[in-house]
Amino acid sequence: MPRYIRPGAPGATIFFTVALAARGSDLLVREVGRLRQAVRQTRLEQPFRIDAWVVPPDHLHCIWKLPPSDCDYPTRWKTIKAHFTRSVGLTGRRSPSKAAKGETGIWQRRYWDHHIRNGSDYRNHVRYCWGNPVKHGLVDRPVDWPFSSLHRDIQAGRADPCFVDASAPGTFGEPVW
Repeated sequence: MPRYIRPGAPGATIFFTVALAARGSDLLVREVGRLRQAVRQTRLEQPFRIDAWVVPPDHLHCIWKLPPSDCDYPTRWKTIKAHFTRSVGLTGRRSPSKAAKGETGIWQRRYWDHHIRNGSDYRNHVRYCWGNPVKHGLVDRPVDWPFSSLHRDIQAGRADPCFVDASAPGTFGEPVW
C-alpha cells in the first residue's frame, strides 16, 4: 500500500486541486453554498487564508496560506470534505476499500498539492485558478465565471477584470511546450 508523504512546512502557501469521484458531475456548482459553508466552518475550527479559489462543476482549485506555526492541511481537507458530504446527504458509489474505511464516494480520495516556491510560481497558480473555467470551456472570459475569487480580487483592486488574453497559450500557468 503506498504511503504518501506530504511536505510539512509551517506557514506554507499551497496550491490544491481537489476533485469529485464522479467527473462530469455538477455537484460543486449546484451545491456551492454548502461548499462555502463547509469551508467557512473549517476555517473557524482550523484557520487558513484563502488567496485564490475557483469552483468548476466537478473539481476545485485553490491557494491557501497556512498559519506560521501550522502545516496540517490534510486535516483541513478531510474536514471540508466531511462537512460538505454531510450537508448534501449523499454517499455516491463506494469502492470496497472506501466502504471498509467508512468513506463516502463523493470525493476522489487523494488531491494534488503543490507548495508555492516563489512569486512567479504564486502568480502563475493564481492565474491558473482564475483561468480554469476558460480552459474547460465553461466561459469565454475568467470574469464571467461566478464561482471564483477573481471577483473578490477585482473588487479589492488586486486584479484587472481583463487580466489575461484567454487565447494565448500558457496564459493560465500551464507550461508552453
